[in-house]
Amino acid sequence: MEEEIIEIREIMHEINRRYAGTPEHALIKSGEIFPANIVPVLVRQARDTEARLYSWGFPRWQGKGLIINARSETVTEKAMFRQAFLNRRCIIPSTGFYEWKHSEGKKKKDKYLLRMPDRSVLYMAGIYTRFENTDINLPGFVILTTTANSSIKAIHDRMPVIIQPHEKDAWLTDESFARHIIDREGPLLEAAMV
Repeated sequence: MEEEIIEIREIMHEINRRYAGTPEHALIKSGEIFPANIVPVLVRQARDTEARLYSWGFPRWQGKGLIINARSETVTEKAMFRQAFLNRRCIIPSTGFYEWKHSEGKKKKDKYLLRMPDRSVLYMAGIYTRFENTDINLPGFVILTTTANSSIKAIHDRMPVIIQPHEKDAWLTDESFARHIIDREGPLLEAAMV
Protein backbone atom coordinates (compact mmCIF):
# COMPACT_ATOMS: atom_id res chain seq x y z
CA MET A 1 0.00 0.00 0.00
CA GLU A 2 2.89 2.40 0.67
CA GLU A 3 3.84 2.22 -3.04
CA GLU A 4 0.37 3.45 -4.02
CA ILE A 5 0.50 6.35 -1.57
CA ILE A 6 3.87 7.29 -3.02
CA GLU A 7 2.37 7.16 -6.51
CA ILE A 8 -0.37 9.64 -5.57
CA ARG A 9 2.30 11.96 -4.15
CA GLU A 10 4.36 11.64 -7.35
CA ILE A 11 1.30 12.46 -9.48
CA MET A 12 0.66 15.58 -7.40
CA HIS A 13 4.35 16.55 -7.58
CA GLU A 14 4.25 16.30 -11.39
CA ILE A 15 1.03 18.35 -11.48
CA ASN A 16 2.53 21.02 -9.20
CA ARG A 17 5.68 21.20 -11.33
CA ARG A 18 3.80 21.37 -14.64
CA TYR A 19 1.09 23.85 -13.63
CA ALA A 20 2.82 26.04 -11.00
CA GLY A 21 1.95 29.68 -11.56
CA THR A 22 -0.85 28.97 -14.02
CA PRO A 23 -4.52 29.84 -13.50
CA GLU A 24 -5.34 26.11 -13.65
CA HIS A 25 -3.08 25.36 -10.68
CA ALA A 26 -5.23 27.48 -8.40
CA LEU A 27 -8.31 25.46 -9.45
CA ILE A 28 -7.01 21.99 -8.51
CA LYS A 29 -9.47 20.12 -6.32
CA SER A 30 -8.51 17.35 -3.93
CA GLY A 31 -10.55 15.38 -1.44
CA GLU A 32 -14.14 14.80 -2.48
CA ILE A 33 -14.57 16.00 -6.05
CA PHE A 34 -17.68 17.06 -7.91
CA PRO A 35 -18.62 17.59 -11.57
CA ALA A 36 -16.71 20.48 -13.19
CA ASN A 37 -13.84 20.21 -10.66
CA ILE A 38 -10.28 20.27 -12.02
CA VAL A 39 -8.41 17.09 -11.07
CA PRO A 40 -5.28 15.15 -12.05
CA VAL A 41 -5.69 12.39 -14.61
CA LEU A 42 -3.15 10.11 -16.29
CA VAL A 43 -2.89 10.29 -20.09
CA ARG A 44 -0.55 9.06 -22.78
CA GLN A 45 1.60 11.79 -24.36
CA ALA A 46 3.95 10.55 -27.08
CA ARG A 47 5.52 7.50 -25.41
CA ASP A 48 5.07 8.50 -21.78
CA THR A 49 2.25 8.46 -19.27
CA GLU A 50 1.84 11.94 -17.82
CA ALA A 51 -0.30 13.54 -15.15
CA ARG A 52 -2.46 16.37 -16.52
CA LEU A 53 -5.25 18.56 -15.20
CA TYR A 54 -8.68 17.95 -16.73
CA SER A 55 -12.19 19.02 -15.84
CA TRP A 56 -14.74 16.39 -14.80
CA GLY A 57 -17.58 16.31 -17.30
CA PHE A 58 -18.51 16.77 -20.95
CA PRO A 59 -20.85 19.67 -21.72
CA ARG A 60 -24.23 18.56 -23.01
CA TRP A 61 -24.87 19.19 -26.69
CA GLN A 62 -28.22 20.71 -25.80
CA GLY A 63 -29.06 22.35 -22.53
CA LYS A 64 -27.11 22.99 -19.39
CA GLY A 65 -25.26 20.65 -17.11
CA LEU A 66 -22.55 18.08 -17.57
CA ILE A 67 -22.35 14.45 -18.54
CA ILE A 68 -20.01 12.88 -15.97
CA ASN A 69 -20.23 9.16 -16.79
CA ALA A 70 -20.39 7.01 -19.91
CA ARG A 71 -21.80 3.49 -19.87
CA SER A 72 -19.15 0.98 -20.91
CA GLU A 73 -21.80 -1.07 -22.71
CA THR A 74 -22.51 1.75 -25.20
CA VAL A 75 -19.35 3.90 -25.18
CA THR A 76 -18.24 2.63 -28.60
CA GLU A 77 -21.67 3.32 -30.13
CA LYS A 78 -22.54 6.81 -28.87
CA ALA A 79 -21.36 9.67 -31.08
CA MET A 80 -20.36 11.79 -28.08
CA PHE A 81 -17.98 9.12 -26.75
CA ARG A 82 -16.86 6.89 -29.64
CA GLN A 83 -13.78 8.81 -30.83
CA ALA A 84 -12.65 9.57 -27.30
CA PHE A 85 -12.80 5.87 -26.44
CA LEU A 86 -10.82 4.94 -29.54
CA ASN A 87 -8.18 7.66 -29.22
CA ARG A 88 -8.27 9.48 -25.88
CA ARG A 89 -8.48 7.16 -22.89
CA CYS A 90 -7.37 8.36 -19.47
CA ILE A 91 -7.10 7.11 -15.91
CA ILE A 92 -8.48 8.90 -12.88
CA PRO A 93 -6.45 7.94 -9.78
CA SER A 94 -8.28 8.16 -6.47
CA THR A 95 -8.41 6.73 -3.00
CA GLY A 96 -12.10 5.91 -3.41
CA PHE A 97 -15.45 7.23 -4.57
CA TYR A 98 -18.82 7.96 -3.02
CA GLU A 99 -22.30 6.62 -3.70
CA TRP A 100 -25.59 7.39 -2.01
CA LYS A 101 -28.35 4.95 -1.08
CA HIS A 102 -31.93 5.66 -0.13
CA SER A 103 -32.90 3.73 3.00
CA GLU A 104 -36.49 2.95 3.97
CA GLY A 105 -37.95 5.39 6.45
CA LYS A 106 -35.23 8.00 5.94
CA LYS A 107 -35.62 11.30 4.13
CA LYS A 108 -31.89 11.68 3.62
CA LYS A 109 -29.79 9.23 1.61
CA ASP A 110 -26.90 7.38 3.27
CA LYS A 111 -23.46 8.21 1.90
CA TYR A 112 -20.93 5.40 1.33
CA LEU A 113 -17.22 5.52 0.63
CA LEU A 114 -16.13 2.73 -1.71
CA ARG A 115 -12.49 1.79 -2.02
CA MET A 116 -10.08 -1.05 -2.57
CA PRO A 117 -10.03 -3.42 0.44
CA ASP A 118 -6.28 -2.90 0.93
CA ARG A 119 -6.72 0.91 0.66
CA SER A 120 -4.52 1.01 -2.45
CA VAL A 121 -5.03 3.53 -5.24
CA LEU A 122 -8.22 2.98 -7.20
CA TYR A 123 -7.69 3.69 -10.92
CA MET A 124 -10.92 4.55 -12.74
CA ALA A 125 -11.16 4.25 -16.52
CA GLY A 126 -12.05 7.43 -18.34
CA ILE A 127 -12.11 9.11 -21.72
CA TYR A 128 -11.42 12.74 -22.53
CA THR A 129 -11.82 15.35 -25.21
CA ARG A 130 -11.38 19.09 -25.67
CA PHE A 131 -14.47 21.20 -26.21
CA GLU A 132 -14.70 24.58 -27.93
CA ASN A 133 -16.49 27.51 -26.31
CA THR A 134 -16.17 26.33 -22.73
CA ASP A 135 -15.29 28.52 -19.79
CA ILE A 136 -12.04 26.75 -19.04
CA ASN A 137 -9.34 25.81 -21.51
CA LEU A 138 -8.83 22.25 -20.29
CA PRO A 139 -10.04 18.96 -21.73
CA GLY A 140 -13.03 17.35 -20.05
CA PHE A 141 -13.24 13.72 -18.99
CA VAL A 142 -15.98 11.27 -18.10
CA ILE A 143 -15.69 8.12 -16.00
CA LEU A 144 -16.70 4.85 -17.63
CA THR A 145 -19.19 2.83 -15.62
CA THR A 146 -20.31 -0.78 -15.69
CA THR A 147 -22.87 -2.93 -13.92
CA ALA A 148 -22.16 -3.06 -10.19
CA ASN A 149 -20.69 -6.28 -8.85
CA SER A 150 -21.81 -8.05 -5.67
CA SER A 151 -19.71 -5.84 -3.39
CA ILE A 152 -21.74 -2.69 -4.09
CA LYS A 153 -24.94 -3.85 -5.79
CA ALA A 154 -26.94 -3.21 -2.60
CA ILE A 155 -25.79 0.44 -2.67
CA HIS A 156 -25.85 1.30 -6.38
CA ASP A 157 -26.50 -0.48 -9.67
CA ARG A 158 -23.41 1.00 -11.41
CA MET A 159 -19.72 1.28 -10.57
CA PRO A 160 -16.65 2.73 -12.29
CA VAL A 161 -14.66 0.54 -14.64
CA ILE A 162 -11.52 -0.11 -12.59
CA ILE A 163 -8.03 -0.53 -14.03
CA GLN A 164 -5.55 -2.71 -12.14
CA PRO A 165 -2.14 -1.06 -11.57
CA HIS A 166 -0.36 -3.41 -13.99
CA GLU A 167 -2.95 -2.60 -16.71
CA LYS A 168 -2.49 1.18 -16.83
CA ASP A 169 -0.25 1.31 -19.91
CA ALA A 170 -2.40 -1.18 -21.80
CA TRP A 171 -5.58 0.81 -21.05
CA LEU A 172 -3.97 3.98 -22.40
CA THR A 173 -2.38 2.47 -25.52
CA ASP A 174 -4.15 -0.72 -26.62
CA GLU A 175 -7.69 -0.39 -28.00
CA SER A 176 -8.39 -4.14 -28.05
CA PHE A 177 -7.26 -4.45 -24.43
CA ALA A 178 -9.43 -1.45 -23.52
CA ARG A 179 -12.44 -3.21 -25.09
CA HIS A 180 -11.66 -6.27 -22.95
CA ILE A 181 -11.46 -4.19 -19.75
CA ILE A 182 -14.86 -2.55 -20.24
CA ASP A 183 -16.50 -5.95 -20.71
CA ARG A 184 -15.30 -7.57 -17.50
CA GLU A 185 -16.58 -7.44 -13.94
CA GLY A 186 -14.75 -5.06 -11.64
CA PRO A 187 -12.86 -6.02 -8.48
CA LEU A 188 -14.65 -6.36 -5.17
CA LEU A 189 -14.65 -3.13 -3.19
CA GLU A 190 -15.07 -2.26 0.45
CA ALA A 191 -18.01 -0.02 1.40
CA ALA A 192 -18.23 2.08 4.55
CA MET A 193 -21.05 4.43 5.48
CA VAL A 194 -19.68 7.91 6.20
